[in-house]
Amino acid sequence: MRTRMDRNAETIARALAALRRAQSRRALGRLSRERGRRSPVPDAVYELLDVVAAAERPPTVTEAAAALGTDQPRASRLTAQALEAGLLRRRADQGDGRRSLLEPTAGGRRALEEIQAFRAGVVAEVTAGWDPDDRAALAELLARFTRDFTALVR
Repeated sequence: MRTRMDRNAETIARALAALRRAQSRRALGRLSRERGRRSPVPDAVYELLDVVAAAERPPTVTEAAAALGTDQPRASRLTAQALEAGLLRRRADQGDGRRSLLEPTAGGRRALEEIQAFRAGVVAEVTAGWDPDDRAALAELLARFTRDFTALVR
């Protein structure tokens, strides 16, 4: 017989899988385009930008590929597109001249702010009819879950 905790864990796991599908690049990109946002680069470039900006220190292309869960050649292609669009720049690693590190440009930071504002707007729209205490509880618990989950899988 399954315990209540097991059922709750299964419910959370199913919800996370559904959320991952709904929050996919394609789904959010489609919604963005439906609402009139046009982008000069593929949505995957913004995912790379998000990974680079969220890193504790500027990553290499190989490190960015690992964070994206993709291979190095694909990350290199995305990096080239981001560099060409002026969203990222490369700089030499002062500790190892053979490596180059990726950093967002001012334009990349602005693009990321726009994307984050769009995502926050979608969340606000979805939760607009919720009780404020429920939104606060979700924010607190989801942030806590994310921290704990990230610590476990690192």
